[in-house]
Amino acid sequence: MDKLSILASGPLEGRIPVSGAKNSALKLMAASLLCEEPLVLTSMPNLADTRFMEKLLQSLGVVVEWPKGEALCRMHAENISSTIAPYDLVRKMRATFNVLGPLLARVGHATVSLPGGCAIGARPVDLHLMAFEAMGADIVIEEGYVKAAALRGLRGAHINFPFVSVGATEHAMLAAVLADGETILENAACEPEIGDLAVCLNACGAKVSGYGTPTIRIQGVPRLTGARHDVIADRIEAGTFAIAAAATGGNVLLEGAREADLGALIDCLRRAGVTVEVEPKGLRIKRDPATPLKAVDVETSPHPGFPTDLQAQFMALMCIAEGTSTIRENIFENRFMHAPELSRLGANIHVRGNEAVVRGVVKLKGAQVMATDLRASVSLVIAALVAEGETVVNRIYHLDRGFERLEEKLGRCGARITRQGDSA
Repeated sequence: MDKLSILASGPLEGRIPVSGAKNSALKLMAASLLCEEPLVLTSMPNLADTRFMEKLLQSLGVVVEWPKGEALCRMHAENISSTIAPYDLVRKMRATFNVLGPLLARVGHATVSLPGGCAIGARPVDLHLMAFEAMGADIVIEEGYVKAAALRGLRGAHINFPFVSVGATEHAMLAAVLADGETILENAACEPEIGDLAVCLNACGAKVSGYGTPTIRIQGVPRLTGARHDVIADRIEAGTFAIAAAATGGNVLLEGAREADLGALIDCLRRAGVTVEVEPKGLRIKRDPATPLKAVDVETSPHPGFPTDLQAQFMALMCIAEGTSTIRENIFENRFMHAPELSRLGANIHVRGNEAVVRGVVKLKGAQVMATDLRASVSLVIAALVAEGETVVNRIYHLDRGFERLEEKLGRCGARITRQGDSA
């Protein structure tokens, strides 16, 4: 199993191109099952997760052309040869569950294993299934599989989510575009990835409106064709590199990053003493190393609030800020598993329920640490960049799920980071 060796690197300086958004790309790939003609996605991130989704789609009969290392992926689901997504192809990643809706909408039935993914809480799929049942699907759960059928086709419905869920909103959209009649999604998620999915579906012939607001309307159509669509820039990757630049007192241009997608983080960075400038090619993040960071309280919430997927990274930044900050996690339970690992580097963190109190320290020191989930793993990388001596981050397969060429991108800006194989 690979690991990263990281030495204190000084200020990061240079440019980092932001990859296509993983969280968007995965749902766009699932959307290919709805299309009778090829769906071509550009700016595709080459990640363990997206390649895993590629394998699942191929097992369902989708012809995928995606050369290794390329950012263009062509998917043609002219013929669906299977409607079963087995445990081995779903257990590793939650997003693979999103093939259920498209299969149900296009073929009328599907059998999909309950999903896996990061160990950051239960994250049930109840809202997904509630939406499908409202659209007329019959659903049973047997031996860890969801078996769904709508042999006469799905029909439009008025669905009011009891709480905001990005995954349920996206999944309901994927099913509703081929349903008979209009579907209205109330209390829908407003994340940028929702808009990206809607734009792609509309390019394929769907009729989706209201995305970006809590009420989304979908007028079902008989069929979808194909389209060419450019995946939006990954706001979580952009935010992660922004925090890394801030932590090291660097000056980095994040090419492709969009201010509108990162408003809550930008506000917190500025309050912490970091300069964020909007430039034609992206966002510039810079901080004078002689100017101490200031402690800032944050709490996660649905977009446009502070993203839960940047909580761990921001905690790493607050570990070296002057003063005390409180970080409240409102989205997922059990998402402070990075706190004990940051403490191994010398951080002063006290966790109580869904709150973490972080008292900034003068310096961190390198140590052996272990990644526990995707975002936690990169928080350790950020802390390691400013820790004295060497830090070794173990179990970095989590990193490979969500960050494309992390060592290369940071290395070009001066980070002293190398990947090592581990025979153990």
